[in-house]
Amino acid sequence: MAFRDVRRRYDGRYLSMQTFQLASVYSVGQCRYALPNMAHRICNRASGRPAQRAKREIHRMPIATDTLRVIELGQHLIGFYDGRVEGKRAFGAEPNWLDDGGYALGICSYAIYSGTEALVYDTHLSVPHAQRIRDVLSARGVKTIRVVLSHWHLDHIAGNAAFGDCEIIAQDKTISLLQKHRIAIESGELDGPPTISPLVMPTKSFTGEVTVDVGGVQVDLKPLDIHSCDGVALYLPHDGTLLAGDTLEDTVTYVDEPERLEVHLADLDRMKSWPFTRILPNHGSFERIGSSGYDRSLISATEDYVHRLIRSANDEALCKLDLRSFLGATPDTGAISYFAPYEDVHRSNILKIQSAVR
Repeated sequence: MAFRDVRRRYDGRYLSMQTFQLASVYSVGQCRYALPNMAHRICNRASGRPAQRAKREIHRMPIATDTLRVIELGQHLIGFYDGRVEGKRAFGAEPNWLDDGGYALGICSYAIYSGTEALVYDTHLSVPHAQRIRDVLSARGVKTIRVVLSHWHLDHIAGNAAFGDCEIIAQDKTISLLQKHRIAIESGELDGPPTISPLVMPTKSFTGEVTVDVGGVQVDLKPLDIHSCDGVALYLPHDGTLLAGDTLEDTVTYVDEPERLEVHLADLDRMKSWPFTRILPNHGSFERIGSSGYDRSLISATEDYVHRLIRSANDEALCKLDLRSFLGATPDTGAISYFAPYEDVHRSNILKIQSAVR
């Protein structure tokens, strides 16, 4: 399937699908956030907690990137990992999706590079994070960057503005979801602060599996309906790496679509047939990602967890278990590790399962 250009023509020029009248401006060290008043409390989907009520006034809030670590993962692959730092927050003391979601759980974006070309897989937690990625690639001689989005969730698209002059590739479904939620994302009404304003939209869309050449390195884009209906994993045939996005996580998957768990299980089974030799998720252990990565047992552990979630809909005793008890002996196998902040994720998952069956 070929890519489709989704830019719009205006006054004889191509413009990305983004809002130009917004006054918000990003710089490398700080972001400027417009936080309009919200008429109702919203639930932070990343943390399971009510998001902080946004404020009318415009604040300048620095987003810290001092804990961002660059991981050498192979001849043509590097990772950009941030979070899982005890006692540290990157955005603010009040509840927010950045600190209580991706940063608390640990998050890694990736870049495949060869010669003067690079392909960035997700734009990380913020524009300052994304700018750090660009700086590292530039220092390695990269001049042309393309971006692939794993799916539409905020902690994967928040840095898009740093790549506003680059080709940003996403599934048709991802673009539709971003368009649907764009106003809420830019205003902070979707998940609360920090807002992502302007939200820089993808410039090229695709459906089905496609292959991208990055300076002679083959990268296969493989859609998956796991975690989110618009998931995209990257497979690197030259070294057998599967960049899994949020389709797999350590400790457990975050449920965003509880009514689609059976569909997710079907695609987890399909994933197992692919010829990869290591898995690198976006959310996982820094030490594990930086060493050998994960093996196929991560898929099995995810399947086991999802099956238990489905059973919990009709098992009150199972619903009451904390995550450590819910997992049983699975962490002992080495497939996953128990990481305490995922207790909040698990409790959110249980609540969503219960709501879905009512």
